[in-house]
Amino acid sequence: MLKQLLAGVALCAGLTQQAWAQLPPKREMRGMWIATVENIDWPSRRGLPTEQQKQEFIDLLDQMQRNGMNTVVAQVRPATDAFYASPYEPWSEYLTGTQGQAPNPYYDPLQFMIEETHKRGMEFHAWFNPYRAVFNVSRSSVAANHITRLKPQWFLVYDNKKYFDPGIPEVRTYVTTVVRDVVKRYDIDAVHFDDYFYPYRVPGKEFPDNVSYRMYGNGMMKDDWRRANVDAIIEMLSVAIKAEKPWVKFGISPFGVWRDRSKDPEGSYTRGGMTNYDDLYADILKWLKKGWIDYAAPQLYWERGHRLADYEVLLNWWSQHGYGRQIYIGHGVYRLGSNAAWKNPRELPMQIEEARTLNTIQGSVFYSAKSFRGNPLGIEDTLRNHYYKYPALRPVMSWLPNTTPDPPYFIDAFERPGGLEIHWTDDDTSGRTKQYVLYRFEANEPVNVTDPTKILAILPQSSDPEYKDLTYVRGKTYTYVVTALDRLQNESHLSEPLRMEIRNGKTTFIFEP
Repeated sequence: MLKQLLAGVALCAGLTQQAWAQLPPKREMRGMWIATVENIDWPSRRGLPTEQQKQEFIDLLDQMQRNGMNTVVAQVRPATDAFYASPYEPWSEYLTGTQGQAPNPYYDPLQFMIEETHKRGMEFHAWFNPYRAVFNVSRSSVAANHITRLKPQWFLVYDNKKYFDPGIPEVRTYVTTVVRDVVKRYDIDAVHFDDYFYPYRVPGKEFPDNVSYRMYGNGMMKDDWRRANVDAIIEMLSVAIKAEKPWVKFGISPFGVWRDRSKDPEGSYTRGGMTNYDDLYADILKWLKKGWIDYAAPQLYWERGHRLADYEVLLNWWSQHGYGRQIYIGHGVYRLGSNAAWKNPRELPMQIEEARTLNTIQGSVFYSAKSFRGNPLGIEDTLRNHYYKYPALRPVMSWLPNTTPDPPYFIDAFERPGGLEIHWTDDDTSGRTKQYVLYRFEANEPVNVTDPTKILAILPQSSDPEYKDLTYVRGKTYTYVVTALDRLQNESHLSEPLRMEIRNGKTTFIFEP
């Protein structure tokens, strides 16, 4: 028995080492949610001076970059307010402490966030809450020009919060207008919604939408009518976003359970809890099937082996329900240390590992930024040294505009103190090229750009691109290739290689066809 137990332990250890030794994916979503509601992640408190707000965001981005992330999901409309200069909604109270009061000295936080994110080669997903209007009726700051004051007939109070009534057609038009305005005026990469559509149920309290149901229900069952209301705004938004900018993605991060198998043969083997379909009236599968959204990032915040909602059960279920769109797994970093399962330092790493084994899962998103503070259970070390040690390009969405750039080409290389300085250029006059990927291979090593361990750097497009390879060893021979990426990470063909030979003790650089 002891011999079998020891053999099992050795096997588990071997599998873990093998998983870490396997090549990571070259393309993978590695996202982080930055929540602004109630100052959860940023800014750390209301009323911070502008420069301190900026510095806090820069510090978050730098930490994310060290942890290997490539995508920011930042909340820009937490409660029908704005982290940007909006013609429709007042400045958020989470910036200054008073709704409607602009930052002073003035800046546009959304513009700033996008620029800083893009500067680091990351995507910026603008996270909106569609229906929450007043976070706390008792204490929230509400400006005189807030839509709840201008159109009080559109709103309902439920559990001390104020919500748009999703059953009113004008509400859907208004929310779509707000989102479309941001898509039009800001260089965002995606529109992102989380799991809040109809509010989470409060025991013993019914959402008070009888008036709009009587007006607009058209004989439908109330549950079906509510789902139809949410379907309608998702379709409207999908059309509006793509009409404005076809390359801007639309993603939803739903609650982790669509529906239980006990209620629907297509549901998951989970039981007893809240579901998107029956409680939030969000038929996420329909939106994926219809192609209204580009990705879903279900919030799988449970541990492996959970008795009601097992992470592995849900991971496998979502892997089979993408319908050609992309699925990223939402991981609850905030759960670390919260119970016996989450005190295991391997719980979250194993979740990432298991997601990577499924080719219909394209990456992970982590909730939330502040949960990494203090490196709980060594999670930052695990990402930096193992899972996200090498950079990853983001997954390509083949149904979005494909504008693959022409390949760049090398023009010079110089041995300098401390490394090799490499120069290249491109003939792209269309503006399609947004980044470059520089690869390096050892002597006699085949050029294999599917191997992300060979990526030296992912660099922004510039008029005179160059890179100094600080790990270059004088006297060794290498092969370099460079490619170009468009904004959706479509990668060009390879450049002609830059090779080197040692002749009479001197390094000669060869630009080969």
